[in-house]
Amino acid sequence: MIKIVSLTKKFGSLIAVKNLNLEIKRGEIFGFIGPNGAGKTTTIKMMVGILPPTSGTVKIGGFNIQKKPIAAKKLIGYIPDVPYVYPYMTGHEFLRFVAELYEVTNPERKIENLLKIFPIEGMIGGYFKDFSRGTKQKLSIIAALLHEPKVLIIDEPILGLDPKASQITKRLLKTFAEGGGSVFVCSHSLGVVQEICPKIGIIDKGELIFEGKIEDLKKRLKTKEEKLEQLYFKITK
Repeated sequence: MIKIVSLTKKFGSLIAVKNLNLEIKRGEIFGFIGPNGAGKTTTIKMMVGILPPTSGTVKIGGFNIQKKPIAAKKLIGYIPDVPYVYPYMTGHEFLRFVAELYEVTNPERKIENLLKIFPIEGMIGGYFKDFSRGTKQKLSIIAALLHEPKVLIIDEPILGLDPKASQITKRLLKTFAEGGGSVFVCSHSLGVVQEICPKIGIIDKGELIFEGKIEDLKKRLKTKEEKLEQLYFKITK
């Protein structure tokens, strides 16, 4: 469902992402981790069509994000690391706006159903500028699901969420994958990645230094350490 081939992004002399190759299948939750400045967010922005690659390709459901952007983006639900909406747009207006962009049929019914995920029905009449970080994140998650995407691409899924909302979100991602969707998760919360991602990729200084299951990482490092956090420290030292 997601195929990345020889993906490279340069900013002048800086190579932010170098020759990245990844493939995420249907029903898979893939965790993408690495230090600050490693190239994670740059990769995501190329995947969703915000940044053009210097070279290489990203295909979503077989559609090249550069050559067939509309077809590819219709398959994607994108949740950025910092939710941004016009500050004087209400929560309900935001959801309606997203529904119209994606030409969602029966938008009010779908909005009503999705609002059941998080108890924020009574809040969406307020302005976005007045919402907490967590409420903005919840609205971003709901908006990403409105058009029934096949792929979720998420930069920090639980940032700003309270413990209950975090659990709801993790179950939501697992359910999405169980239904045949593909999930690409970028996060510094390694405990969350270990809990929900059967397969991970580690990027450092723009290059992929590991891809596979956590058990494969343990074998590579020749250790019995169980926590991804400690394994991560070992491979990125």
